[in-house]
Amino acid sequence: MRGFRAGAVVALLATIALVPAVPARAEPSCTPASGQPIAGVPWPQARYDVRRLSGIADGTGITVAVIDSGVDASHAQLAHVVLPGEDLLTPGGTGRRDCVGHGTAVASIIAAAPVSGVDFAGLAPGVRILPFRVTEREVVDGRAQGQDGPPGGLAKAIRDAADRAQVINLSLTQEVDDPQLRAAVGYAVARDVVVVAAVGNQHRETGTDPLSYPAGYPGVLGVGAIDENGVRVSQSQVGAYVSVVAPGSGVVAAAPGHGLGRYDGTSFAAPFVAATAALVRQYHPGIHAADVIRRILATTDPAPGDRPSSAYGYGILNPYRAVTEQLANPRPAAVGAAAGAAAGAVAPLTGPGPAGSPPARGAALVVALIGILLAGLIALAANVLPRGTTRGWRPGGP
Repeated sequence: MRGFRAGAVVALLATIALVPAVPARAEPSCTPASGQPIAGVPWPQARYDVRRLSGIADGTGITVAVIDSGVDASHAQLAHVVLPGEDLLTPGGTGRRDCVGHGTAVASIIAAAPVSGVDFAGLAPGVRILPFRVTEREVVDGRAQGQDGPPGGLAKAIRDAADRAQVINLSLTQEVDDPQLRAAVGYAVARDVVVVAAVGNQHRETGTDPLSYPAGYPGVLGVGAIDENGVRVSQSQVGAYVSVVAPGSGVVAAAPGHGLGRYDGTSFAAPFVAATAALVRQYHPGIHAADVIRRILATTDPAPGDRPSSAYGYGILNPYRAVTEQLANPRPAAVGAAAGAAAGAVAPLTGPGPAGSPPARGAALVVALIGILLAGLIALAANVLPRGTTRGWRPGGP
């Protein structure tokens, strides 16, 4: 298991919008290890049927900020989607270099363009990626190595991202509730930005895990990881801050320079949710962040246990349903550490849904029952109304 540390921060580890040419600036000098060809459609892309999604929404017009180790804008599948961002490690840099590879992998899961001869593509290849390079502090087998980020760098990146993006992906965690970080996340939420964060890879053998941040802050979608069988990855943390789960085992993604690699962890589950948020925001123009979150949580596939649970949140991400299904009412769901107390916060769905789906059958049954009840009410009106007037038309107690 690999990750990053920046101060207290630990990173866990279609139509293309053309990006204008970027003037030469001070970029980090490095030669990261490149990937290799990987044949076959990766299991997350097969599960989510990227081609089916691309006919409905591809994220065009939406900017997703990736706050991480930078993003390699020279990769063939990312070359036309990476905007100039910020580099908190190299003054004057744009975040468009990645000496570690973590941020490049994360960004590609969101926005990698389809390329002939390559079976991997991002979930929302029409989005623009806004990169922020905040740390290179890797944690490999429990040992920290690499360049650390400056104090307050993560908080600054979140605030700056909130001014330019509609979705923020944070594939990083820390154990300490830092006031600057909390305030920065609150600023992003107040600006109607969808904030998505990995929950972490430090699950203990039993019970729930301590809060991790920023996933544990109010308004943040905390993302856990599942394997190809829909079972929680053993390291994926457990707690009330888990809002939803997504693929995080054997995930194929871009490597710096060229080629692909395989990655594990909640870091690589989070971008599937961030990409879905981008698709929803494109397909439903003007939708507020709270309603994007509610839509994502209300349209999940079933996961083991109750809903919500501390291991799986509201269930397994389903991007197609999140984009296309209709919600019964506009109540948003609670997320962050408060999610575990919000079991009734997500409203049921109504069509279109798959044919014969429970929401469709439920709607038909409700219509039938309403017809029967109306007939009965008409027959009883003369008797019921006077009694109702006497009681003030209050429902009787239990």
